[in-house]
Amino acid sequence: MSDQDTRPTDDLAYDVFAKACPSRGTLEHVTGRWGGLTLGALYEGSLRFNELRRRVDGVSEKMLSQTLQALERDGLVHREAQPTNPPRVDYELTPLGREVAGRLLSLIQCVEGAMDDVLAARERYDDTRGAR
Repeated sequence: MSDQDTRPTDDLAYDVFAKACPSRGTLEHVTGRWGGLTLGALYEGSLRFNELRRRVDGVSEKMLSQTLQALERDGLVHREAQPTNPPRVDYELTPLGREVAGRLLSLIQCVEGAMDDVLAARERYDDTRGAR
């Protein structure tokens, strides 16, 4: 059996492992530090920019803005500007964004649930290499 026979994406038109595949950029937006946290935060519901910034602790205004633009361009986030004074802008997940965020949250929960094991593994690793 060849590698091609075992690839789960044989029937798909895109291959994230190919350098020129456009899916690679979207995967980077979704799995990057701020993209993943932004999608996870928006899974809880619609948020205004500053609410989102407070929820995603540590993100700068500039990085959050860039992240939201990338996710909006990819069709994962919807931005709605209200014509009020001052202007009100709300962000929410699109149906595709909800699907992606749901899968991402499963991964996040898996990692959070395994942190005791991860921390123990780190300690063993550091002990065997004299790091600390």
